[in-house]
Amino acid sequence: MKATQYTGNKKFAVVDVPREEPGEGEVRIKVAYCGVCGTDVHIYHGMMDQRVKMPLTIGHEMSGTIDAIGTGVSGYVVGDRVVVRPLDDRAEKPSDKGFSHIAAGLKFIGIDSPGAMQQYWNVPAFTLHKLPSDTDMRLAALIEPLAVACHDVRLSGLIPGESVVVLGGGPIGMLVALVAREAGGEVIISEMNPVRIELARSLGFKVVSPADTDLVEYVSGETDGGLADVVFEVAGVQPTVDIMTEVAGIRGRIVMVAIHGQPRPVNLFKFFWKELKLIGARVYEPEDYEKAIALVSGGELPLDQLVTSVAPLTDVQSVFENIDRNPDGMKVLLDCQA
Repeated sequence: MKATQYTGNKKFAVVDVPREEPGEGEVRIKVAYCGVCGTDVHIYHGMMDQRVKMPLTIGHEMSGTIDAIGTGVSGYVVGDRVVVRPLDDRAEKPSDKGFSHIAAGLKFIGIDSPGAMQQYWNVPAFTLHKLPSDTDMRLAALIEPLAVACHDVRLSGLIPGESVVVLGGGPIGMLVALVAREAGGEVIISEMNPVRIELARSLGFKVVSPADTDLVEYVSGETDGGLADVVFEVAGVQPTVDIMTEVAGIRGRIVMVAIHGQPRPVNLFKFFWKELKLIGARVYEPEDYEKAIALVSGGELPLDQLVTSVAPLTDVQSVFENIDRNPDGMKVLLDCQA
């Protein structure tokens, strides 16, 4: 079978490797599609070389069908359509307080162990979520990032009719906006990229570019002065950290979706003055995956408009190079069987 391997220095190799039988408690998946995540791009840029053991097959946003089943696995049959929730939480300890998705010993499959950018993939059966038999496998590759958005919105406590501001209209920001709107939120997106602004508007969102419009004034005008009930910080830069406390209204909830690699100055006075809450949100839990699957299978979200392009697995090198050259893109998929 064909597999891709990240070898360092912005290089991927496409290699022929044996197709291995699944071990005890494992299944072998015939991978249909694998999406390229922002984390995968960080790996490509060498930002995670201290963590990634090269050469490594990366990738974790995927869809596929079960091709073979190892001993000790029940509840699945060959041909089942599935996605993988790529968290190896077997190292959970009492100190993790039952939250295995953020356990101290958590391993992320596709980063800490081989991932989905290959034609066949052996994974522990406990990571699987079954899909309806008629699921669009191309869109199913978006379930993992969509589950991130479902987790973010669930932790926000959003209720219908509340005002929402999403700071950052990239792939995750757009998914957060879609899920928040589906949950009944009145959503405004703040984004500076003109192409992404047009995409968001085509999806029916109110969009503000902070480069030419005062975001706080705009949100105040849209909310009769009440500002945002919920703010999602998705961009991960200092200007959005600065504005998140300004655009949040009284007792607003701010959800920290972005990963900040270093400490940031935060206006703590605003937390005191408006009784704000800051909520951390990391990856997902099983119920978020099930919600994402229901949204995909129900066709309730215009997810097809977020797919920028689909390329053969063997084009992996050019795919990553093109992502660097095209900052306007949203979600790129690899067709692992092409």
